Amino acid sequence: MDETTVVTLWFVIIGLLLVVMAVGRTLLRPLPLSTPLLYLIVGIVFGEAGFELLSIDPFDDAALLERLTEIAVIVSLFTAGLKLRVPLRDAAWRLPLSLASLSMVVTVGLITVTGYYGLGLTLGAAVLFGAVLAPTDPVLASDVQVTEPGDRDHLRFALTGEAGLNDGTAFPFLMLGLGLMGHHELGENWSRWWLVDVAWAIPGGLVIGFALGTAIGMLVLYLRRRYPSAMGGEDFLAMGLIALSYGLALLLHTYGFLAVFAAGLAMRKIEEQAVGHDRSPQEVLEEVATDDLEERAATDETLAPAVMTRSLLHFNEQLERVGEVGIMLLVGAMISTRYLPVVALWFVPLLFLVIRPIAAAIGVLGSETTRVQRGFISWFGVRGIGSIYYLMFAVVHGLEEATARELIGLTLTVIATSVVIHGISVTPMMSWYNQHYRPEER
Repeated sequence: MDETTVVTLWFVIIGLLLVVMAVGRTLLRPLPLSTPLLYLIVGIVFGEAGFELLSIDPFDDAALLERLTEIAVIVSLFTAGLKLRVPLRDAAWRLPLSLASLSMVVTVGLITVTGYYGLGLTLGAAVLFGAVLAPTDPVLASDVQVTEPGDRDHLRFALTGEAGLNDGTAFPFLMLGLGLMGHHELGENWSRWWLVDVAWAIPGGLVIGFALGTAIGMLVLYLRRRYPSAMGGEDFLAMGLIALSYGLALLLHTYGFLAVFAAGLAMRKIEEQAVGHDRSPQEVLEEVATDDLEERAATDETLAPAVMTRSLLHFNEQLERVGEVGIMLLVGAMISTRYLPVVALWFVPLLFLVIRPIAAAIGVLGSETTRVQRGFISWFGVRGIGSIYYLMFAVVHGLEEATARELIGLTLTVIATSVVIHGISVTPMMSWYNQHYRPEER
């Protein structure tokens, strides 16, 4: 089959898939199926393990995969930041911060030990593997994250905040792993790693993103109040802020993932300060007639931020879904018999049934979560697109082919397993949770 025919067939396949998902979304919602699971299946069917309409090698095409997953993750991180409408000084932030730091360190440590003693990896490769698999995914875990701005549910808020933060907090361990293998400068006694990769890059990324989000958000609101014709353009604003905060953070040797997440938080904080803690932006917007909304939003101190953040969130959620389709199709296409290692039969259950529960249990110590919420947090440690990005980053920065292909096989298997087991369990489990826990109990 020639290349033109293959490309044409993919237009037809993707078009049909998107139409089916758009039309059948309501019908599929009650079923124990997630959209990433369906995209994964389609990718497998038409990839190397099926009709071979899409062939991509995760090692040879690592640079391309790194860029694609990078874009998907930063869009999702900005969206996650926009969803979290809780004051930064609120005690609710303690749990996601604990999960993204303490649980992260425990997860990396346990995977490192497993990789070194159980998989026969070198210490550097084992640490790197821990960094690859430690972050939970902000893209594929959307079904267990906050449903709307202002959602203070302990479970959803914790999982959303954890996924938003730990894609950045895992980066120091990735650089440590590369450094131990000779692909990154650690400095004498790891001094450069501690000072640059940890002490500077983590807080630096957060500060840069939050400052840019605040400054640009305030500037846009000022211009709209001064010049009503400046209304609209949220699509360019979203993409511009994402690119600016991410790019500037990287130029200053900080973590762009944290910067993008912080930029989303800053935009939401502007709206939250204008509207107030006790009212949601949706409540404010519902008080205004539709035909009067755009005109009043141009000058109203309360409406303008609410309209801006609502539009930003809506646009970013659409981008996030498009990225989800593309990446999961690629993941499905990359899965074949050559990338299904036998050691995955014991490693994958160990990760999801032992390592994640231990790390989560340590992270929730001292929190106000119930036993059920702690169990759900332990179970929904979704792995996905962020792990692919980290691994492709390592490949591009010099990871040896033999080690890379071994880790690729395990990582793809972990992601596919996560998509299946979490995709099947999320609908019935979250339905049960929503039915048995009243909002005031969450």
